[in-house]
Amino acid sequence: MAFWEGYVSDEAMGTFAPIVVYWLYAGVYQLLPPLDNYRLHTRREEDEKNSVPLPSVVKGVLLQQLVQATVAQGLFLLTSRANTSGITIQPSVPVQIIQIVIAMLVMDTWQFFVHRYMHQNKFLYRHVHSQHHRLVVPYAIGALYNHLLEGLLLDTFRRALSFLNNTTYHDIHHQLQGLKYNYSQPFFPIWDKLFGTYMPYNLVKRPKRGFEARAMKAMKD
Repeated sequence: MAFWEGYVSDEAMGTFAPIVVYWLYAGVYQLLPPLDNYRLHTRREEDEKNSVPLPSVVKGVLLQQLVQATVAQGLFLLTSRANTSGITIQPSVPVQIIQIVIAMLVMDTWQFFVHRYMHQNKFLYRHVHSQHHRLVVPYAIGALYNHLLEGLLLDTFRRALSFLNNTTYHDIHHQLQGLKYNYSQPFFPIWDKLFGTYMPYNLVKRPKRGFEARAMKAMKD
């Protein structure tokens, strides 16, 4: 029995807990000054290079989460109607572990191919995916800052299907020369390695404070 049973439904927990956790974690990274010593970019670079201000990013993320919550509630409603017995049978722990691993691989596969296609298709990049790349210097709060269509394809639907890959790995992709590399997220770099879009990197200490992500080989245009 989960600790929240009797206080809130599983449907509400499944819908709103991820949103609460998102803002808690992102808020910690955004607000704590001591973390400046471990940043990949300075706050000045964040202000100078990004073409969208933080308030607009926050509004965009909240809109994405509103759409996700609406879709989640719709899915919960449909699945509850399909389960006429009203009884949910939990699989064993080994089965749950296998399901989680498979879900992670499916998420990465979906993310890689849709993400890569949005870069290769000029229309989709110009009118959809380029919104996410307004954040040349990405930060935690902006993880879900996407066009609504991209949010549905990459963030909402892939979870309905449902760490070698990390912040530095994705930072290379957001560098202007790295747009054609490191598409994979959120877990493994498998597909980048298989399709030749993997860009290795070094994490270099800045002279004053913080770190810088540097590609280990020249990136082709």
